[in-house]
Amino acid sequence: MSTAVKDRIDQLINNNKILVFMKGSKLMPQCGFSNNVVQILNTLGVPYETVDVLADLEIRQGIKEYSNWPTIPQVYINGEFVGGSDIMIELYQSGELQQMVEVALAS
Repeated sequence: MSTAVKDRIDQLINNNKILVFMKGSKLMPQCGFSNNVVQILNTLGVPYETVDVLADLEIRQGIKEYSNWPTIPQVYINGEFVGGSDIMIELYQSGELQQMVEVALAS
């Protein structure tokens, strides 16, 4: 991954409290796993931003290296990598995700 791509990813993560690297956008997810994450965040009613990896191949490959996580979507809360769809579902069901989001938005 080039330094420029890493810097772009750093900037995106640092400028957004809740950020989802996904296929498509929050208005039109392009895969079921990305849609799961969007539905969870919409249910929580929290502000978040998305990055469409289908529109930017450098970011699509770079984010996998950045997080050392092979799949999309990838969720970052308060600059920390949280995980993908399965992890988000588990955190949501346990109530942990709500707490993480509240802490992130309060800071």
